[in-house]
Amino acid sequence: MNEAGVYGMVAEFGDATTLVEAATAIKQQGYRQMEAYTPYPIKDLHEIIPGSNFVPPIVLVGGLIGAATAWGMEYYIAAIDYPINVGGRPLYSWPMFIPILFELTVLFAGVFAFFGTLALCGFPRPHFPLFNLPEFSGATSNRFFLCIERGDLLYDSESTASFLQSLNPIGVWEVEDI
Repeated sequence: MNEAGVYGMVAEFGDATTLVEAATAIKQQGYRQMEAYTPYPIKDLHEIIPGSNFVPPIVLVGGLIGAATAWGMEYYIAAIDYPINVGGRPLYSWPMFIPILFELTVLFAGVFAFFGTLALCGFPRPHFPLFNLPEFSGATSNRFFLCIERGDLLYDSESTASFLQSLNPIGVWEVEDI
């Protein structure tokens, strides 16, 4: 199979303990771009294959942009574009800006969270390559899978397959990226 059309190499394991041992061996071998698919969370696996969550910084940036937009808009309208002196108050009276500043902060943070999550999940992607593997349907009920992605620097079809075979899995498959 042409390596350009390959998503990665997948190995199926019979239980969580074997999967954790295999993930440890794979990490010790030097592979870094790997992902585990299990029917339930495994604490030890999270320590071996740490996940990264970029959604909170994206939401923070969205909230800050929303707050800056609200403050800038309100200041421009109240003090520059259409100044009205009501009851001797200053043109820039920040307490009256708080409700709209809060609302735009929440709005922008929510919009950034929505679109940031979609982008980080790779959406819109109607079909995930591992769905091409018939055995993968058991990943949500009682099967444990470990995938080494083609983007890994150490990935080579033959050597990766032989290394995964040495971990005594139920099966090893190369998955096409369609």
